[in-house]
Amino acid sequence: MDLLDDHLGGVRARGAAFCRSVVEPPWGVRFTGPVPLALATVLTGDAWITVAGSAPALLRKGDIALIRAARPFTVSDAPDTPPRIVIEDETTCYTVGDGPPLGSDDLVLGPRTCGLEPDATDTFVVAGYPIRGDVGDRLLRCLPDLAIVPDGPDLAPLSGLLATEIVREEPGQQVVLDRLLDMLLVKALRRWFERPDAEPPAGYRALADARVGRALRALHEAPGRPWTVAALAAEAGLSRAAFARTFTELVGVPPMTYVTEWRMALAADLLRERGASVASVARRIGYADGFAFSNAFKRVQGRPPSAVLAEARGGRP
Repeated sequence: MDLLDDHLGGVRARGAAFCRSVVEPPWGVRFTGPVPLALATVLTGDAWITVAGSAPALLRKGDIALIRAARPFTVSDAPDTPPRIVIEDETTCYTVGDGPPLGSDDLVLGPRTCGLEPDATDTFVVAGYPIRGDVGDRLLRCLPDLAIVPDGPDLAPLSGLLATEIVREEPGQQVVLDRLLDMLLVKALRRWFERPDAEPPAGYRALADARVGRALRALHEAPGRPWTVAALAAEAGLSRAAFARTFTELVGVPPMTYVTEWRMALAADLLRERGASVASVARRIGYADGFAFSNAFKRVQGRPPSAVLAEARGGRP
């Protein structure tokens, strides 16, 4: 178990919406579905991607774009080409602008495929992740509105397989596509967080330190253990003072601040599970006393755990 494993726990694709667009220049496609995270890749040709509030970015064949903002974005052959097609989801699309209006019946060309011409030269894929939960939100906050990850030998085989599989309709096809999407996302995140200007999740880069990384992995493997600075230092093989100093330098917060914040993110997601209670969640993340847990949760999250429970139950007590 490591930090990326844990953060991706709420991001794994399950029935993800895929849309393959086949287009001929000049072209522009507008995506309006409010998904928290979208992944786009060009299969043939080049494209420009524009998210409101960000400058247009060039997306070459095989590159991966991660679009974090849950707002519309446009993919086009040039930055100034207006959208001709609007896509709301994998089965709902229509034309805008000049020419006779066309709807989904005219534009859906096959499984998960939309366009005006089935033999068009440019092809790209957009898939959306319906991220839920505080742990997934921690990952989203580490990404800019638009992140472009260049193609590479680790991405090319997956992009090629996606191009083959996205047009198929065979038993288990959605599972195949979901797993491909997950692999592309993990590879893209690894590459993005390697950038010196990236801001990975707290503790991500500290995993490279043999001693602090060992303590972090132990914490993420068993967040409910009665962790103290001394216990974490023992995992790292350092003195308490040396561990606290090194951990704070590498992670950016003191050890027990990190422990509490991570536990409360986990707790917020656990409170949303069916049958959860404040007492049961408190025990799972290492609190024998529900009162102490409630105080810690309110201090970190800004509201009591009972409010999350009520929200998860549709406002019912």
